[in-house]
Amino acid sequence: MKQKEGFVLRTVCGEHVIVGEGLGTIDFGKLISLNETAAWIWKKAGEMGDFSVDSLAAALCEEYDVDAQQAHADVEKMVNQWKELGIVEG
Repeated sequence: MKQKEGFVLRTVCGEHVIVGEGLGTIDFGKLISLNETAAWIWKKAGEMGDFSVDSLAAALCEEYDVDAQQAHADVEKMVNQWKELGIVEG
């Protein structure tokens, strides 16, 4: 999977949000608010380019003190939401 081009993480009034920029996202009239951990995962996915739930969950476990099964479940839920919103592909 990878992030769709034109979707970027911004900090607005202290909140982490994903917004669409450019003509390719013209129909995307939403702001997606993320907590600190979700914002870290979004950034990590961007650094990886191509990513999977497994690779993001492993990176999360390396960065934070979290159980591997819990990390996988949380990342899977988040990535599925991103797919539904159309901000990741693959």
